[in-house]
Amino acid sequence: MFWRVASALVSTRFVIIGGGPAGNTAATHAARLGAQVTLIERDIIGGAAHLWDCIPSKTMMATGGAMAFTRSIQGMGLEQQEAEVDLPGLQGRIADIQGRLQRNTIRLLESQGVRMLMGSARLVGPHQVEVVSEGVTEQIQADAILIATGSRPRIPEWCQPDGQRILTTRDCYPPKIFPTSMTVVGSGVTGVEFVHMFSSFGSNVSLVVSRQQVLPSKDPEVAAVLEDDFLRRGVRLLKGARATSIERHGDEVVVSCDDGRVVRSSHAVLAIGSVPNTNDLDLGTAGVHLDGGYVTINRHCQSNVAHIYAAGDVSGKLPLSSVASMQGRKVAEHVMGLHKVAHRHLDYDKAASAIFTEPEIADVGLAETEAFAEGRKIRVTKVPFSANPKALINNDSRGFVKIVSDPATGVVLGGSIVGRHAAELISVIALAVTANLTVSDIVESLLVHPGLSEALAEAAE
Repeated sequence: MFWRVASALVSTRFVIIGGGPAGNTAATHAARLGAQVTLIERDIIGGAAHLWDCIPSKTMMATGGAMAFTRSIQGMGLEQQEAEVDLPGLQGRIADIQGRLQRNTIRLLESQGVRMLMGSARLVGPHQVEVVSEGVTEQIQADAILIATGSRPRIPEWCQPDGQRILTTRDCYPPKIFPTSMTVVGSGVTGVEFVHMFSSFGSNVSLVVSRQQVLPSKDPEVAAVLEDDFLRRGVRLLKGARATSIERHGDEVVVSCDDGRVVRSSHAVLAIGSVPNTNDLDLGTAGVHLDGGYVTINRHCQSNVAHIYAAGDVSGKLPLSSVASMQGRKVAEHVMGLHKVAHRHLDYDKAASAIFTEPEIADVGLAETEAFAEGRKIRVTKVPFSANPKALINNDSRGFVKIVSDPATGVVLGGSIVGRHAAELISVIALAVTANLTVSDIVESLLVHPGLSEALAEAAE
């Protein structure tokens, strides 16, 4: 059945605008299924948000985490060490990782026969895409089109970044210097990661928090652990303060808040979200509806125009590379008709996410606060890492594992983890949520001892 569907649609002309996780996954998967695929990218194959934002930031945080670890090894029976930043080495490491990932993506696309064009694209009709590549304009006919153009940092009217001292998130990679002091505006996922990053490298960091807790959309217990760590690091938290202006005065940056508080530092970075890259695509020419710049999609990632799809950040769903990749895969399958056979729809409520601070934070599925807000009956179990042998061996017992389950059936509904390797450990709970496993399934798994994963089984008891 699989190959009959693929061969029957072998002539499908599939044009993808955007070569990030959504676009390149859709391209390779559709090509394997027999589509004639053209992938158009204006910046970097692999995705600007992925290779210019995500990978460099996580690389810097890994290095910063290693530095922070050396400051605490005395508790492991070792003499105290103080690592110093090798800035050229770090810059080279970031470039090397970016290059490897991009080359791997290009090789995969080439191996599947995907045609790649570097240039800008726009729609000139429902089935026509115009591409300007190396000064040459070409019109491409398409049976199906995927919009996967990603997003860019949001810049408010009250701030004009200069790329030197007033920065967007994208201005920070690769690092040119490490500032003596830094004010981070925005306490969401990106903002707290920047706090972790710069404080690890020795900067005096202030964080402007518009609400009364960092990570306002997360579990308060999760946020509390992170706030405690920030305070231990000497981070200044300005809670309940909303930035209204950022101005540069010579070598000083002044951030003013709506409650009258003022923060002075050598640098400031805006981390207040992103906006979709749809403004230059002329989507209205094809009749595609937008909502705040995002393409409105159904569960198949189709826009209101059935053969035009959207995936990744422009779809307005969870802005995660993992979600974008899965959307791209589902789009390819839909374009090639595989939704007519056995097919699992993408459930955004079951997507795992992680924040690469120290300690790491990860969650998946139904949150405790969300369940209470909806009036749902749930069972919540929590185990601190302070009771876990491997955490004590690692000299890092911060955080906990929390599992949310159905009290009647035992089915795992969600969970959150704060602590070392939380981003990896959450995979167990994510699998349980996706596969409708029960807490007994986790409890009865024979896990490694000593291991941090034992806390998962204990939390499932």
